[in-house]
Amino acid sequence: MSDIFEQDISESEEDISKLEDADFKAYEAEEDEHFVYPKILYLARLEYSSEGVYVTVPEKFEELKGGDRIIIPTRYGKDMALVLGRTKNPVGLKSSDIVKVERKANDEDIKKFNEFSAKEEEAFKTFKEKVAEHGLDMKLVAVHFLLEESKALFFFSSENRVDFRELVKDLVSVFKMRIELRQIGVRDESRITGGLGVCGRPYCCHSVRDKLPPVSIKMAKEQNLSLNSTKISGQCGRLLCCLSYEYNWYAEARKKLPNEGLHIFYDGSNFRITDVNPIKQIVRMLSEDGRLLEIPASRFIKDGGKWLIK
Repeated sequence: MSDIFEQDISESEEDISKLEDADFKAYEAEEDEHFVYPKILYLARLEYSSEGVYVTVPEKFEELKGGDRIIIPTRYGKDMALVLGRTKNPVGLKSSDIVKVERKANDEDIKKFNEFSAKEEEAFKTFKEKVAEHGLDMKLVAVHFLLEESKALFFFSSENRVDFRELVKDLVSVFKMRIELRQIGVRDESRITGGLGVCGRPYCCHSVRDKLPPVSIKMAKEQNLSLNSTKISGQCGRLLCCLSYEYNWYAEARKKLPNEGLHIFYDGSNFRITDVNPIKQIVRMLSEDGRLLEIPASRFIKDGGKWLIK
């Protein structure tokens, strides 16, 4: 069988810059290395959006456990969150990520939450009908009624900016409450809806952590991956989330290994390093006379800025 389908598309043949998160530089600038997080810290989740929230509790507050429901302030208003458990080693945590629990949800809160969940299914249908009436290019992703405020949130995606002012008026007349429409990106849509990635496991943004660092093409290059959009992008059309949390390991591992393309004299011949595998700790070299060697990475040492094989 022809191997044409096995050939990778090179970076020069395909523009992969569109796969990259544009805000990865801003994310790096926001990190606060000196922040000390509270000793008692829990990770909770807003179930309707799969957003993770770090929460702390007031003094003399009862201990929380996984499965508890709590009332916390959110960017949209006070709402219910599900406690996932206590966390001792949070990753990439900033002071702005932490909110304080107001109280533990009671039976009345949970009853109201379940009633709203049923109403959200009907609201989903109503929204789609109104969108069709106005001829708008909008894909509804999720609906949520805030627990402690008279407000409905509608999360939608669209390839273009949408003028939804008349739509909002219609929705207000139907639901008799404040309406907030939020246009979200493709990563947010994947986080909310969930699904299985190319690895066969649930999306990282949905099941592992929603605040993964933005992903850059540099991360794919550092891991020596083929710059083929079909291999390094997820179902959302952006670079795979897993590239971001594996990147630091690869970056540190490669510091202890010679670079590909480096020339080194060994066993009476000049060799060129053709492949470096940080996971297997193997370095492949090709000599001028055609010999191909695999050398354990542990045999490479750097002496006076020059790589040698012991």
